[in-house]
Amino acid sequence: DTAQLLPGDAVFWGGSINSYSHSGIYAGYGEVWDAIGINQPVQQHTMSYLQSVYNYDGAMRFWGSGTTTSGGLVTPIVGMASTPDGAGYWVTDSAGGVSAHGSAVNYGSMAGHALNAPIAHIVSTPDGRGYWLVAADGGLFAFGDAPFYGSMGGQHLNAAVVGISADDATGGYWMVASDGGIFAFHAPFLGSTGGVHLSRPVNGMTSMTNGLGYWFVASDGGIFAEGSAPFHGSMGGAPLNAPVVGMASDPASNGYWLVGSDGGVFSFDAPFYGAG
Repeated sequence: DTAQLLPGDAVFWGGSINSYSHSGIYAGYGEVWDAIGINQPVQQHTMSYLQSVYNYDGAMRFWGSGTTTSGGLVTPIVGMASTPDGAGYWVTDSAGGVSAHGSAVNYGSMAGHALNAPIAHIVSTPDGRGYWLVAADGGLFAFGDAPFYGSMGGQHLNAAVVGISADDATGGYWMVASDGGIFAFHAPFLGSTGGVHLSRPVNGMTSMTNGLGYWFVASDGGIFAEGSAPFHGSMGGAPLNAPVVGMASDPASNGYWLVGSDGGVFSFDAPFYGAG
């Protein structure tokens, strides 16, 4: 029953239990991430469109039941956040588990708790004494000294939430959805691409330390700069070996880095230290 689908579910069309002609990842609200062929980029299509092309066979739910890592997390790993001084970091999995490394302190997690949708990302509070987890349905979970200013959980979204960034100036946060929609909580709304057709889905965001601007990035490396965030360039329109999956800002230069799923790093007005 498609009404029971959750973001992160694997969906299948046109086949049997051992062979399918097409598959994808359910993004929520009737949208699917899929590729139309071998060596083709990942795009978003509606379930109704795909069902007009293929016979829908069903779905499977894998998130939260994968391989256990050395840090006690369950793959897939979906996010990472550093302490403000860079002396430690946290890693989170899609089931909401959190592992702390270096000077980072584990303030709690959603491991073992039922989630309506998989966790999409983690971000640290400005002082590093807490963090937020955001789920694909916009649900928010606050730990340590992280305040809860609201969420999109239980509300209609046009696309799944894929990232979160903290506003160091106000202590609030922004969420970004795969369509570029921005949801601001105790933080200024500075612009979005919600309602604008994008060539590729948005995969992540980061913000300026003064809270006056933010960037978000699409899987083709396209950059969207809002507020006072400067645009230093992008990979949009350039050939990529793999889709861009995230970005981080350089507080020293107000530049930024992009990272691809193959570990490739692209720096814009920021130093290049190497790639994965």
